[in-house]
Amino acid sequence: MTAGKWLLGSALWLFASMATAGCWPAWEQFKTDLISADGRVIDPAQGRISTSEGQTYGLFFALVANDRESFQHLLNWTENNLAGGNLSKQLPAWKWGQDEHGKWRILDSNNASDADLWLAYSLLEAGRLWAVAEYRELAIEVLWRVAAQTLRPLPGVGVMLLPGDRGFVTAQGTRLNTSYLPPQVLERFTELAPLWDELARNSRKLLLDSAPKGLAPDWLAVTDNGTLRHDPVNGAKGSYDAIRVYLWLGMLDPSAPERNALLERYRPMVELTRKQGVPPETVNVESGAGTGQGPVGFSAAMLPLLAALKEHSALQQQRQRLVQTPASGYYNRVLSLFGQGWDEHRYRFDGKGRLVPGWETAQCEN
Repeated sequence: MTAGKWLLGSALWLFASMATAGCWPAWEQFKTDLISADGRVIDPAQGRISTSEGQTYGLFFALVANDRESFQHLLNWTENNLAGGNLSKQLPAWKWGQDEHGKWRILDSNNASDADLWLAYSLLEAGRLWAVAEYRELAIEVLWRVAAQTLRPLPGVGVMLLPGDRGFVTAQGTRLNTSYLPPQVLERFTELAPLWDELARNSRKLLLDSAPKGLAPDWLAVTDNGTLRHDPVNGAKGSYDAIRVYLWLGMLDPSAPERNALLERYRPMVELTRKQGVPPETVNVESGAGTGQGPVGFSAAMLPLLAALKEHSALQQQRQRLVQTPASGYYNRVLSLFGQGWDEHRYRFDGKGRLVPGWETAQCEN
């Protein structure tokens, strides 16, 4: 059964959703500003395109907000427009928008594996938390399609997630992106099959090995002999992709595997943030230097890590920045929903990667 054919459920089911769906003002504003009535997440800064990333982040936020109606709308749009009407048979294309002839359609059919993981995760957790068996079934189908299309054994690394089905194996090595590997998301999948446990362990090792100076690169490469090297396209830079690495690690449960080692490895980003008052926009992962002031979304993304490492003064400084300059635009808003949502205790991840929503404790403030 495809998502487009599912009913939203009984009146009681809807009532339970509505009881808490309006309790996250930032999510409600995000929906008003950036989600169409039929469930398309819009990036206004890039020609009003939509991406699989935006759709799947939206699914996660809808789940955190206990907003079942929005979850279903987002899922329907994703399936019908990015996956040929059937997510059980096709991973979503990563980019949809208006072409040079004015037609709205898929602009790039390649998948984005980070979005695929968040899609599977949100479905799996929606199936568990809302007791919808079809969501869990679809999550498992999506995951095995991810395994078939984007998991590859790499020398020196082991089984690893490629960023997409096509275009990431080059003469200089296989390009990888560590921000595509949220440890808690991968840990949640480990109960399904040993393959996912292997990927989770390999990913934690890659996160440690790829940041010798404690700074995450946007991209890196693995050579044919298993050596990690700078990305042939982006070099030693860490910026708009890498900021998510600090976000994911800061949200790890205290009992999560290798949490302490991961937090300590990435402490240098906390030090740079503390010293200059805001996170740097760009870091050189080889020299350890940071340059520029990151946008306000970077401050939101750093909140969990600052809290985890008990950097209370820097934490309060970033909170204050977010009060003074609320996030705008697609990506800053996404980072803020993740970071501030966590900081407001709207959700947590447990040691097994399961989502722990704050549905009963979240305040419905204006």
